[in-house]
Amino acid sequence: MPPRTWAFDAANNEIPVIDHPGQYLRYRMHVIDAKGDQLRDVIESKDGTVARLIERDGRALTEDEDKWEQQRLNDMIAAPDKYKRHVSGDVSGKKRAVELIKMLPDAMVFSYAPGQPQLPDFPGEQVVLDYKPNPGWHPPTTTSEALTGLAGRVWIDARTHHMVRMEGDIFQGVNLGWGMLAHIYPGGKLMLQQTPTQNDPNTRWIFSHFTEQLTVRALMLKTFRENSRVSSEGYTPVPAMPYQEAIKTLLATPLPKPATVALKQQ
Repeated sequence: MPPRTWAFDAANNEIPVIDHPGQYLRYRMHVIDAKGDQLRDVIESKDGTVARLIERDGRALTEDEDKWEQQRLNDMIAAPDKYKRHVSGDVSGKKRAVELIKMLPDAMVFSYAPGQPQLPDFPGEQVVLDYKPNPGWHPPTTTSEALTGLAGRVWIDARTHHMVRMEGDIFQGVNLGWGMLAHIYPGGKLMLQQTPTQNDPNTRWIFSHFTEQLTVRALMLKTFRENSRVSSEGYTPVPAMPYQEAIKTLLATPLPKPATVALKQQ
């Protein structure tokens, strides 16, 4: 098939990965960023995702830290409007992600990677594509301008046409809104890896690893560096439930014991 056909199929399959309509999971998410090293217990509810902090910097929470976390979650139960504001950013982010994914087959020029290097930790055969910006494509939105500075490689499961891994390099600086909103400096790197949530590639897929290394100047005033690593594991299907019930489920789960944390570090 032409390389673009693989990219088009993978883009279409990525939309339900982002929206996952009618499918809900519980899993653990490990985040390392400027705020530190945090492990969260996550449940997807009908109203959005809720998460409870269960470890910080590789150790169990102190009693005061856990009390603060419980209070934060109980406040969300008591104030639905506050929770709605809390998840509004996630909703907007998913919408922007879907828009960008739909643009990729046209925004990029795809070619088969020489030698088709396979990922050693993925059981199925992969189709490997290199991509670079399409010089004939013009970004229709401010957000999509970021695609003009991105090039890299993508691995696609040959059986299901799902994206397994995507690597990207910011090879040239990109101005968003003529540089008035933001400027993304060259040299940044992105990586997204995905996996089926069960030992069956036809089940729901979810991200397993994400890394981001970017330097951005915002509003022509402040330059900041984004350096984060996110991973997820231990996926368990859960029934559809309102967010209040999801929070109560999180709060009813005992925290990991300190001995367990110490063993994990070893």
